[in-house]
Amino acid sequence: MHSRPERRALPLLALCTLLGTASIAWAVGGDAPTQAEVDKAVEAVKKDPNLAAEKSIRTLTWKDWGKDDKKEDEDKPVHRLHWPRWLDWIPNLFGWIGQASQMLVYLLIAALVGLIILLIYRLMRDTRLEAKGSKFVAPTHVQDLDIRPESLPPDIGAAARALWGRGDKRAALALLYRGMLSRVAHVHAVPIRDSSTEGDCLALAARKLDPVRIAYVTQLVRTWQRFTYGGQAIDDAVAVELCAGFAQNLDGPASDVAGGGRVTGAAA
Repeated sequence: MHSRPERRALPLLALCTLLGTASIAWAVGGDAPTQAEVDKAVEAVKKDPNLAAEKSIRTLTWKDWGKDDKKEDEDKPVHRLHWPRWLDWIPNLFGWIGQASQMLVYLLIAALVGLIILLIYRLMRDTRLEAKGSKFVAPTHVQDLDIRPESLPPDIGAAARALWGRGDKRAALALLYRGMLSRVAHVHAVPIRDSSTEGDCLALAARKLDPVRIAYVTQLVRTWQRFTYGGQAIDDAVAVELCAGFAQNLDGPASDVAGGGRVTGAAA
């Protein structure tokens, strides 16, 4: 590829060559070219693409895609989708649900931690009370049963036997069970609580009572459960012996039964 000064010199060189050729021909003996012929020759030289002052050449170049695309995007009309204002509550709702779910998880974790701390505190408190031999304060009710001594008849076994004889079997067994809870709490200081179940009472009584009393209490509780929850019929002999053995096994302190007591009531 020639530079621009070289391309400008080419027509002049060609014109000089033409004129020189004409001069040589004239010197040899030919006729001198006319002005019209000279002008025609110069015009022909100008029209020659190889002898032109400027020449167009196609070349490959790298395109700057970023600038061109940005410029084209600026030239094109922009059509944007506008979110209706009355639908703003939808993303707000999902945002609130996300925050509420996270808060619910935190509250659940806090509740579990609080429950664990409460259980540990109650366990440590009961352990300290047992270790120090602190005086146990019996509850007034266990579940929905009133176990205050003043709410019960003086002779619980005789009263239950009278109810059973009249055919009021549920009331008789309920009186025996309620009386048992009252005696083990108020007389024998078994640390039952207002939320204790039958199983809890048996487990707590096993720590305080002697084997003879534990056997009677266990038989009374199992009979109560079979009749109340299982709907099983209880033999009259079993109920009568439970009523007869109530005072001997639960009314007096542990020394009255230890060593020579017996369990009343046949196996049901």
